[in-house]
Amino acid sequence: MFNLQGKVALVTGARRGMGKTHALALAAQGAKVVITDIDVNECELVADEVRAQGGETMCFKLDVSNKAEVEKVFDEVIEKYGRLDILVNNAGIYSSKPFLEMTEEEWDRTIDINLKGEFLCAQRAAKEMAKNKWGRIINIASVASGGVGVGIAGGAHYTASKGGIIGMSETLAVELAPLGITVNVIGPGAIDTPMVGAANLPKEVMDVMLAGVPMKRMGRPEEISAAVVFLASDEASYVTGATLYVDGGWLAA
Repeated sequence: MFNLQGKVALVTGARRGMGKTHALALAAQGAKVVITDIDVNECELVADEVRAQGGETMCFKLDVSNKAEVEKVFDEVIEKYGRLDILVNNAGIYSSKPFLEMTEEEWDRTIDINLKGEFLCAQRAAKEMAKNKWGRIINIASVASGGVGVGIAGGAHYTASKGGIIGMSETLAVELAPLGITVNVIGPGAIDTPMVGAANLPKEVMDVMLAGVPMKRMGRPEEISAAVVFLASDEASYVTGATLYVDGGWLAA
């Protein structure tokens, strides 16, 4: 497998679902993992799992849309480890509201967390990574990122935020390449998580969604984490500005 020994990784939105499995997967390959989320108590439970498998970890409360909180957490990470090598921008929210009924507050909250949060964390991370001429920024988007044929009724704010992630990431890849930093995106398809999973969706919604997925099943969070580990590794040293869709063939169908 991929060797991340000696690397320091920070994962946002890591208290459950894909963020949790990303943290565990990175730790399993030897990285020191900083676990962050708005709910620090659940973060501590994930940290306990990392320690149980022999990993080293820290845990912080973090609202990624709050610049002061971002700066504080990154300052503490650098004080502890002296470096940051890997950032997984996983934090995000999803809600459904018809476009004609959507409020400005609902729009702003989704953009602030899903897009602005990735900007704030990526900017601070890149400043630290540039000092060592090595870094991996991995931004989590979605198959519903715009321009790829998967629109979501009731998700104008969500798809706008995820499409923005791809555009921003491609630009960052160009700007940061001379500094030894790669920037890539993962676009998950239908993944069985606490936020959007089989337990939370009516059967008729699941049936419609999976009808477009050739594999006829939801993905597992661990299948996204495998892509995260690859993009974080030295083996992905020539991969930057890419969007890797892990979707069971959804976009190919």
